[in-house]
Amino acid sequence: MSLVDRHVGFVHALREAGLPVSLAEGLDAVHALRVIDLSERESLRAAYAATLVKRPAYRPGFDVLFDLWFPPSTTGLHNTINREKSLQDAPVNELREQLAELLTQSTDAEMREFAREMVQRFGQQPAGPGRQNWFSYSVMRALSPETLMARILQAVLAGRERGGLAEKTARQRVAANTKRFEEAVAADVRRRIAEDSGIDRIARSSVRPPLDQLDFLRVTKADLARLRREVHPLARRLAARLTIKHRHGKRGRLDFRRTMRASLQSGGVPLTTHFKPPRPHKPELVILCDTSDSVSSFAHFTLLLTYALREQFTKVRAFGFVDTVDEITKFFVPGADVVEAMTRLANEADMVRFGRTNYGHSFERFTERYGDAIGPRTSLLILGDARSNYQPPALDTLKRLAGGARHAHWLNPEPVAQWDTGDSLATSYGSVVPMRECRNVAQLTAFIEDLA
Repeated sequence: MSLVDRHVGFVHALREAGLPVSLAEGLDAVHALRVIDLSERESLRAAYAATLVKRPAYRPGFDVLFDLWFPPSTTGLHNTINREKSLQDAPVNELREQLAELLTQSTDAEMREFAREMVQRFGQQPAGPGRQNWFSYSVMRALSPETLMARILQAVLAGRERGGLAEKTARQRVAANTKRFEEAVAADVRRRIAEDSGIDRIARSSVRPPLDQLDFLRVTKADLARLRREVHPLARRLAARLTIKHRHGKRGRLDFRRTMRASLQSGGVPLTTHFKPPRPHKPELVILCDTSDSVSSFAHFTLLLTYALREQFTKVRAFGFVDTVDEITKFFVPGADVVEAMTRLANEADMVRFGRTNYGHSFERFTERYGDAIGPRTSLLILGDARSNYQPPALDTLKRLAGGARHAHWLNPEPVAQWDTGDSLATSYGSVVPMRECRNVAQLTAFIEDLA
């Protein structure tokens, strides 16, 4: 495969993985390749990263794809053939001893070479009748690097007191090197599978979308922890947008006294008018959040958003519902631990009667119990998939709620292509409250930008 083919395939793979790469940026990368030594693989990686990677969150996926499209050359390893043969025959306990040394101190090149040799020895396993494939787990199971910590600490501390700074530093270094070894093994396994099955196939299954493009309905607990860091700055921007949007181009009331006083300079003719400063709008927000199991991951995210917004607005009231509604504002007071708040919410809030989502009944119940929460200064934000188990939609009730608010918005975590399928009432509800697909942080960011 020529360098041009690799470049085109690499850029295409980045785009398929969700990394935004424009045509101009692809050309910038080509220009960068003209001024570096192409035989230096890490220089090649740095040139591509500098021209194609926009955010730190995109770097892990970039590195995975770079290793697939520009794998390390094995032609320069002839001087290690005898050593490799000896490693292929060495007892496992000797290999574990060598791995312990590498986890204590090693260069990236040494770690990658050892990982390559261990994949060659332990990585190939049966994958079906008459088929073999490469696996990381078999390498990690054979060497069990996580069980080497005690042995390494005994050698490193050499009689020094346990529990001090030296032990803490050693533990951190070994943990970091263990992660480096796992990543090196995984990278070599991907390279070998790509050689056997094709780069495109393994690329599609090896790279997760960037954090800002992860589907809310498919995030993991670890993803939610990282999403929390993304939510807080977005909440600040959302608060600013909803506050400032209706202030642009407006002036305060006429200051009659200053205007008349200024007119004395022109014989009583008010050539210059003066206005009082506009009164700042006090941002108020009401959130209606679907917390049913069908959108549980999205509900977790929206509760994170609620938690962040609770700290940005001067007045926020949040309500959760399944087939009835309850106010959950009290669980998200400023300074509260978000995990504890969610636990209390699940145990104490009264949001479920029969366990089947019912938007219509929830809207009616909200109007009966909390109708006074909506006013002319209120922004109403509804978060849910608009799937109501074929129950009456209560559109007139929703119209009254939206009509009483300053503005109303609906964020739906499902793709537009799935709206109005099955029990979805997306179009019906969207005719009352503007509905926006919001499946990931990127779409939430676009929604906030459009409020300007």
